[in-house]
Formats: sequence, C-alpha cells, structure tokens
Amino acid sequence: MKPRQSSLPLQSFQDFKDLVEVKSSFPLKCQVSGPSVEREVEKKNENPEPEENLFAKAMEGVTPFPENHYVQRAVRVKPPERARVKEDAETLAKLTELVKYGKGFNVSDTPEYIEGIGYQVPPAVVKRLHRGDYSIDAHLDLHGFSAEAAKERFEEFLKRALLANKKGVLIIHGRGLCSPSEPVLKKKVEEWLTRGPFRKWVVAYCSARIYDGGAGATYVLLRGRPVSKRFKIGKVKPARKLSGY
Repeated sequence: MKPRQSSLPLQSFQDFKDLVEVKSSFPLKCQVSGPSVEREVEKKNENPEPEENLFAKAMEGVTPFPENHYVQRAVRVKPPERARVKEDAETLAKLTELVKYGKGFNVSDTPEYIEGIGYQVPPAVVKRLHRGDYSIDAHLDLHGFSAEAAKERFEEFLKRALLANKKGVLIIHGRGLCSPSEPVLKKKVEEWLTRGPFRKWVVAYCSARIYDGGAGATYVLLRGRPVSKRFKIGKVKPARKLSGY
C-alpha cells in the first residue's frame, strides 16, 4: 500500500512557515471595525435625518386625490342601544316611584317644612318622627273648616287622643296654596301646638312625609304626662332651603 501524498507542495517545515507568513501579509476582505467606521456611525446618530424629510422622500411621485373626489364624514359615537334603554328604564322607574309613592322626595329639604321640640327633648326625636319611627294612632282632617271651627275640632281631637293614651297623631291642614298671603290653618295648628293649652303635652311635631300629606300635614308626638308649667315647647326651627328654591 502506497502512502497518501499531501495536496500541499511542501517539502519541509520551513516551506510551511514561509507560506503562513505570505498569507498573513494580505489584508482581510471584511473589516467591520475601525476608527473611520465608528466615526461614521456616531455622525449618523448625532444628526439623524428628520422624519418629515424621510416621509417626503417616500412620497416622491405620489399624487393626492382632489378635494372634490371624496366626501368628508363626521363619525358620531353612539352608546350601545341596550345601555341607553336600561338608563331610560331606570329613570322612568324612579319617576314612577316619586309620583306614586313619593320616594326620592324629602319634605324636610323644602321651605314648607316645619318642626318643633319640647323642653329637653333630643333633636334626634323630631328626626325619627319625620322618618316614621313612631306609629300614627289617629288623624284629624281640617280641610274646609274656618280657623274658629278648626280650633274646636283640634282641641276635641287632642282631648280624646290623650284620654286614649295615643302617642302619635296626624293633623291634616293643607298647604294653604290658595291663601292670599300665607297658609292660615297650617300657621294656626303650629300656633296651637306651641302656645295653646296642649303645648305641655307635645313632645315634638314636624311636617309629614309625602305619602301622609307632606307639608300639608303635621305629625305630633304626645306625652303620657304633661310637663311642668315652667317648661315650654321649643321654638320652631327655620326651614332649611335647597338651591333652586
């Protein structure tokens, strides 16, 4: 078997050394680094070309459409139909509850609201009375009566209520919207509760809630025993007003 001959025409290690030195003297074809290349990259990074110029170059030769060849259209975003229907239904339901049951309307926030408390009675009592925490055992309707006739019926009604040991009563007097100056019967009932002989039996009073007559009626909370003569029922608190009145 003959020995395999080498493809390199080398006769000795000296020939191989000479070949290596000759090849190392040639420059590399792909040289990607160096001072000149780095300076070019830094120069491009420091002064980038504006985007407007790039866009203008990209749009060279492009012709825009004439203005009369297209129609401008304003797009309006509408809420989903289900959301609008649901909102309308909720509004209608609240309005129905307000008209039928008075829900959502607070008489105590109107100028027609009145209230008063007796001697050493906590203010929370009148709030509870207006809120409906005390049961109403009897009511009196004074509509259509003159002031004199209404006073007689008022006194007779309270006498029977005290004898029957009733605590909460309702007196309907009307709002007096047809009166030329101020509501007559409403003012009289307030006067009889604070200055008349029954003032010592009154714990508190206030305008009724909307479904019991609202500002046209008054809740009265009575005592089981009259207070001493030197005690008087508290003054009427001024009505609180809301913006818009």
